[in-house]
Amino acid sequence: MPRTDGQSGRRIRRLDEAHPVESVTIAVTDGDTRVAYWSREAQELLGYTSAEIIGRPLDDLLSADGTTLRHRDGSLLDTQVHLSPLLGATQQQSFLVTTIASPGTGKLQDLMWWLLEQQSPALSIYDREGRLLWSNEAARQAVGLAQSEVRGRRPTEVLQGPAFEELERRILRVGETGEPEYTELVVALPREPRAHAWTADVFPLKDAGGRVHAVGLVGNDYSEQHQSRERMALLSEARTRIGASLDVAGTAQELVDVTVTVSHFADFVSVDLLEDVFRGALPGPGPRTGPLSLRRAAQGGVRPLPPDAAPAVGAIHAHPQSSPIVRCQVTGRTVLAYIQDPDIERWLAKNPVHAAYAHALGTHSLLAVPVRARGVILGTALFLRHAASPDPFTSDDVTVIEDLVAKAAVCLDNARRFTHERGIALALQRSLLPGRPTLHPAVETASRYVPAGGSAGVGGDWFDVIPLPGARVGLVVGDVVGHGISASATMGRLRTAVRTLADIDLAPDELLTHLDDIVTHSGLPQDADDVSAQQIPGDIGATCLYAVYDPVSRICSLARAGHPPPILVGPDATARVVELPAGPPLGLGSLPFEAAEFTMPENSVLALFTDGLIESRHYDLDEGNRILCRALARPQPSLEALCDTVLDTQHLAVDGDDVALLLIRARALGPESLATWDLPSDPAIVAKARKRTCDRLTEWGLDEASLVTELVVSELVTNAIRYGTGPIRLRLIKDRTLTCEVSDGSSTSPHLRRARLTDEGGRGLLLVAQLTERWGTRHTPAGKTIWAEQLLHTA
Repeated sequence: MPRTDGQSGRRIRRLDEAHPVESVTIAVTDGDTRVAYWSREAQELLGYTSAEIIGRPLDDLLSADGTTLRHRDGSLLDTQVHLSPLLGATQQQSFLVTTIASPGTGKLQDLMWWLLEQQSPALSIYDREGRLLWSNEAARQAVGLAQSEVRGRRPTEVLQGPAFEELERRILRVGETGEPEYTELVVALPREPRAHAWTADVFPLKDAGGRVHAVGLVGNDYSEQHQSRERMALLSEARTRIGASLDVAGTAQELVDVTVTVSHFADFVSVDLLEDVFRGALPGPGPRTGPLSLRRAAQGGVRPLPPDAAPAVGAIHAHPQSSPIVRCQVTGRTVLAYIQDPDIERWLAKNPVHAAYAHALGTHSLLAVPVRARGVILGTALFLRHAASPDPFTSDDVTVIEDLVAKAAVCLDNARRFTHERGIALALQRSLLPGRPTLHPAVETASRYVPAGGSAGVGGDWFDVIPLPGARVGLVVGDVVGHGISASATMGRLRTAVRTLADIDLAPDELLTHLDDIVTHSGLPQDADDVSAQQIPGDIGATCLYAVYDPVSRICSLARAGHPPPILVGPDATARVVELPAGPPLGLGSLPFEAAEFTMPENSVLALFTDGLIESRHYDLDEGNRILCRALARPQPSLEALCDTVLDTQHLAVDGDDVALLLIRARALGPESLATWDLPSDPAIVAKARKRTCDRLTEWGLDEASLVTELVVSELVTNAIRYGTGPIRLRLIKDRTLTCEVSDGSSTSPHLRRARLTDEGGRGLLLVAQLTERWGTRHTPAGKTIWAEQLLHTA
């Protein structure tokens, strides 16, 4: 316990005199120097509550020399103690205990006050009813009012707007719940020319017992960080939105939408490109000079354009040398300009339409950015800000928009290259597909090919109509895996292979077997180290359907390799899917194909198509077939009209795949066009065969063909009798050509040979080949048929 004699009292008093500072009452002791009163300041200073300290000796609170106070945690405080004796009515001495601040304590309090007052964040204290108690200098400057003008007022009584109403609700909520809250505001405070971005931390001010006495608010102007974040968000949005399509105009419009609608970076944006870009060509790398003619690819703004204020989308406009659109292309650098710049004034003076537009909307600044990809300038993107956006473009905006346009330029160039490749693939594919309806006595045909839209590109769907001997016709439709030039080239290879195999008159299942062998062998890599050789070619997994229709018997024989079966529409307009074994796709190898036959009624329609016409993510293949059957069963005046109807109703549901459709209407050759005789294996019958042939040609009015036909019949029947086996049949078919067919039971095929001068035979087939248009052999289940065709010259 400290000494309280006169000497100690004098020492303490001398200390007080040396440092005259304000003292703080800590406690009052009783006559036994035990704590009888404990102040609130003592509780905050030493950490003891009244219940913990009242009744305890004063020595528990003092250092060993009795000059300083000891905290509850045992540490000594930088304070001095003053004991003042108190004499009560009982003359029992008690003491008033006060602290004497150290020499630096007053200065520290001032520094703490200055810290709060001079903080750059805006600091405010509100009572629990939302009335202002205190604000620092930064807060007063932001509001533009003195402390006396705002003290005791709520935020909405000083500042107007939804943002401040929300802030006041948060202050009241924190005062009630004691839970801190955080919010971000973009508002224009009084005396500010534009809106700033603010963060607001709203937190409770509590006593040691956790009771909320007031609400603190810390406001930070983070406009720079907000702008950086907005720029990063703009670039991130551009990465996800620009380049979604492979269409030049569509990609340009995506750039406009991102910078106007999504990010509000500009109030008006236009994209003008060189004409070559729309054709898929790459503009020359040479320097540009004005005036330049550019096509408007896309445009858009926050307000509707006045009439004739700018070129319409798709229109070509000549821009003068003074135009920033041309200047940025000539220099290859971004042009940042303001409406009062001399160059802009000269440009607007020559273009009253743009001048009226700029004046009407209050345009104050612009950016013209070259659209450059792979070192070549494709066009210009123009960005305008009007009076609706008070902040003009700055150099920081140039950095951001150049990065954005560079990303868009790559997407535009990809769209250009896709347009170029798509054009080549379309030209290649259309050159390989039948260009017009095929004229054939056996069938009437109509066809359509619709390439895939969007980013899928041109695929490998194809069809063909192949004339076969005997007035027959081969029908084929196929689908190659993949899209683009490679798919078109693969389609060309398969089409050529099918035509070659059809020329040797194979049955449908045999033709697909040979085609499968070709695909399988062509798919084997030649070099294991060649990366391109390790890629699966497009014809692996391709599908194909091949059919042969004979107008004499009206039998259609067909087989398919993983392809959708055809649909037959009868003369009574009933449509059904033809039952046909599926067969594996091409290129799998070692799997059989099965053929099927059915009789086609005259004037019935057979529809061959690729899966793009019936496949959809909205329904299964069975439903797609049912929808197609209903479309095909609709009465139409012609096959061409039926094709259009089917595509109009069916292709609307197609999900981005190519469509090939081939319709054939079956015809039949009646007895008036046929002549058939069964012949015995007797050489004497040859003369009778020639006589019957001449008589029939006379009936048909084809006497001018008698001489050649007699020779052909004589040679073919003689060879069948000499080298073949019975039965022997002679058949004449008259349509646009005159076909002579001789069938026998032997499977041995004849071949041309060159006879020597001394040979007595061996010249028959050589004469047939020289005198007719074409000839050949086809194998049948009963043997073989040798045929020869002559062209008929009818008036």
